[in-house]
Amino acid sequence: MLLLLFDIDGTLLQRASHEHAIALRTAAGRVHGVDLSVVDAVEYAGRTDRAITRDLLTAAGVSEVDEAWVDETVAEYERLCPPDLSAKVAPGMVELLDALAARPDEFRLSLVTGNLEAVARRKLAAAGIGHYFEPGQGGFGSDHEERGELPAIARGRASDPAWPRERTVVIGDTPRDIACARVDEVRVAAVATGPYTVEALADADAVADDARALLPVFEDWL
Repeated sequence: MLLLLFDIDGTLLQRASHEHAIALRTAAGRVHGVDLSVVDAVEYAGRTDRAITRDLLTAAGVSEVDEAWVDETVAEYERLCPPDLSAKVAPGMVELLDALAARPDEFRLSLVTGNLEAVARRKLAAAGIGHYFEPGQGGFGSDHEERGELPAIARGRASDPAWPRERTVVIGDTPRDIACARVDEVRVAAVATGPYTVEALADADAVADDARALLPVFEDWL
């Protein structure tokens, strides 16, 4: 059986991070008493909410991070999240998830995302695909600031002892997703459904431009 760790933004969903970014800036700025809406040049793709927030605050001259920003961000995202994000699901992704979920003895679906867990769950629920991913599983930006630590966290939650590396696959859409898989020495499949091309994702173990093309890849890796 393979443990499949899906990224969210750019992988499961497309163009669904606008409200998330606003919530992050608004909440962290409110907690720390600074205006983060004027901070530019902070990279979001493939990073954790913790790392993004630290960079935003550093750029605004804040050195001590108050953890209250986490709950504030979740509350702000709940307020801003559109009620229906189903149109943001990446092409072919529902078909892939359906095919994988129909084979529970061969594939286990989970998450590795830089999103805070509560934000991730809310986002997926609004998109109508939250039911594919069981509660209490995955690795999230609320767990650790470094993206590379998240696959190991997800494997630890999947079984005790931790799910084997050789039976684990990260699915993402950025070079940082590929890098995080390499940190944990697990395989990685990339989809060019985010900001990066197939060529830019060539360091992955497999690359596709449509999620449906990943099913035969996963079957080969069983």
